[in-house]
Amino acid sequence: MTDKKYGRLIGASLGPGDPELITRRAWTVLNGDARWLYPVKKAEESSYALSIVTRGGLEVPADAEELVFPMTRDAEILTKAWARAAARTVELLAEGRDLVFLVEGDASTFATFGHLARVVRELVPEVEVETIPGVSSFAAAAATTGTTLAEEDETLAVIPAAYGVEVIDHLLDEFDTLVLLKVKPLVDEVLELLERRELLSTSCFIEKVGSPDERIVRDVASLKGEKVNYLSLMLVQNPKRQRGELRRGCRKRKAEAEQPKETAAA
Repeated sequence: MTDKKYGRLIGASLGPGDPELITRRAWTVLNGDARWLYPVKKAEESSYALSIVTRGGLEVPADAEELVFPMTRDAEILTKAWARAAARTVELLAEGRDLVFLVEGDASTFATFGHLARVVRELVPEVEVETIPGVSSFAAAAATTGTTLAEEDETLAVIPAAYGVEVIDHLLDEFDTLVLLKVKPLVDEVLELLERRELLSTSCFIEKVGSPDERIVRDVASLKGEKVNYLSLMLVQNPKRQRGELRRGCRKRKAEAEQPKETAAA
């Protein structure tokens, strides 16, 4: 029996759109010997992740290969697509060469790479996986709009808007800032909620952040009835939120330690 040497599977985070946000680590790997894999929604369709690196000046290697991840909620279609992508990835890794999978945004945050890596390791547990962190879409959106996501004791939640307005409504009472990802299907419903909660003025919509097609809408009410891009999010701040009392254990222990000790009675 011979041991088969597999290459590493590397998830390279590219940031949400601006190639200048690609980290030095990811840039080094992209310029190395690893073979490129990149995601597409349909076979031979353009890849947003691939466009980030090409806009950064890198040429696509001749042996770069696409993996198809269809945009659907059909469980059967998704299962087959994931199985094909993982099987092909394992087949290439078996050649002994490292693979770098291009990931828009951050590879650990709502990204395709996490699921791909998990399925690959289920098939071949000995495969080494490296994840290169990157700038998430909401961090870039906050920076480009001048929004502070959280200060000092403030709280922050990041959720897909698909959880629905009831969940969003509840979280507005629990968090100072909400990041609503993938708002496309629920824009009108979210806007109605924000209007009712009087939070339209403290909300901001960002589409394709960091890309040449970036769009920022501060008058979010104007989006009602509009069909927005899939790569869009909304930053919602609730400055009126009532906060509970904080437990400052470390400060309490420090205060107790600074108090003079009582002399024991003789």
